[in-house]
Amino acid sequence: MNIKLTGTRNQAVGNIAFTLVEVMVGVAIMGIAFVSLYAGMSSGFAVTQLARENLRATQILMERMEGLRLYNWDQIVYSNMVPNTFINYYYPVATGTESQGAPYYGTMSVQNTTLNPAATYNANMRVVVATVTWTNNNVQRWRSIWTYVSKQGIQNYVYYH
Repeated sequence: MNIKLTGTRNQAVGNIAFTLVEVMVGVAIMGIAFVSLYAGMSSGFAVTQLARENLRATQILMERMEGLRLYNWDQIVYSNMVPNTFINYYYPVATGTESQGAPYYGTMSVQNTTLNPAATYNANMRVVVATVTWTNNNVQRWRSIWTYVSKQGIQNYVYYH
């Protein structure tokens, strides 16, 4: 029994292999997928870091504003108990010669109110403005918050009673 195959084996082997063009298209698609994945992860980390920095700035501002609740009118208006400038750090747990982390430079100011229309109690109110600035990737960022303080506010009631 003599079996003769005429080219069917060679055709079958040729049909199961990929051509060079098909391989190159597959590699290009995988390359685009990996670059997109890397860009997405990189962007996600950057957004997360910026959100953390914004949250820390908000925490610093709220800490300063909450501290005002402990002062009476004379301490806020006539003394230097409200600091003009301050510095807080993003990683305050560092000790010794280690870096303290990203510095947040803050300012606080107590200003007269400018109500429109002017009110009779205008002299008994002040505006306290707190601003924090920091640098992220050579970009200056800032957050600010303000509040009104009145002479007959709750701090005087708590302080004197």
